Amino acid sequence: MKKFQKRNIIFACLNLEEAMSLSRRTFLGQSCAATAMATTPGSVWSQTILKLGDAKLITLSDGNLVLPGSMVVPDGNMAAATEILDRYDVGPDQFRPECNVTLLQTGDRNVIFDVGAGPNFMPSAGRLGDALAQIDLDPADVTDVLFTHAHPDHLWGLTDDFDDLVFANANYYIGQAEWDYWTDPTTISSINEFRVPFAVGAASRLSLLSDRINLIQDGQEPLIGVTALLTPGHTPGHMSFAMHAGKDSRLIVGDCIANHHLAFEKPAWHSGSDQDAETGARTRVRLMDRLAVEQIPIIGFHLPNGGAGRVERRGDGYEFVSEDS
Repeated sequence: MKKFQKRNIIFACLNLEEAMSLSRRTFLGQSCAATAMATTPGSVWSQTILKLGDAKLITLSDGNLVLPGSMVVPDGNMAAATEILDRYDVGPDQFRPECNVTLLQTGDRNVIFDVGAGPNFMPSAGRLGDALAQIDLDPADVTDVLFTHAHPDHLWGLTDDFDDLVFANANYYIGQAEWDYWTDPTTISSINEFRVPFAVGAASRLSLLSDRINLIQDGQEPLIGVTALLTPGHTPGHMSFAMHAGKDSRLIVGDCIANHHLAFEKPAWHSGSDQDAETGARTRVRLMDRLAVEQIPIIGFHLPNGGAGRVERRGDGYEFVSEDS
């Protein structure tokens, strides 16, 4: 493991294959009844080209998720949430958020932030390879991979159907706290039962990076012009990444702002998608205020129209203004 210190990795399951099979069945039983409605692949890929100084940013679609409403709508707020969601033409029972992987091209570097869901999470996701092909970028030419966090839709695209690394020549970066959590042998027994497959899948995939991962801290600059910002709650070590080029800046927010409706209008509400809902809400409120005041453009992994836009204050909440608006 490359970094400032090395750490022995002990993975949680004595029989990882058996646990993986069991946990995936558990996950599929709880969520993929909804996913079955989205098994037909889409043909349109979101590609938003932005400038950041002399660098270029492209958001590439990995498809979309299909989630039960319980993962987004907080307990006890169904009536108020439904009123908000109606304004966005979103039903409260099922959500289909986009999955936007960001590519930064600067100099001789091809840097991607998260790697998508891969072939084994949801049939509606895992399309990053097709999106890269549309811009004629070979996965072998990706030089750096930075992870916001290790949930399946951000990490499981690390490997292909043969469990080989998709981005075989890349340098890899993840937050120290995020790495520590998912490689801790106690995580699988302490995490919410619904997320057991997340823990098993993260452990098995991160083990492939044990001798090549770079562990980063809050405020560190893993690459020139890219600064890591700890934004915890969605996961314990969730990172956002601030990109700077001259007077231009942009923040990749990952899942600390996970949708364009409830997260903006009611950032203090707890979200079922956050592992630590209280910390996630505090992070969201603090970040929304800063983004609105400083007018820092953002890219959100699950925000619409490729995820690029800005945060505007609206009454006692906020609004996502898409770059396409």
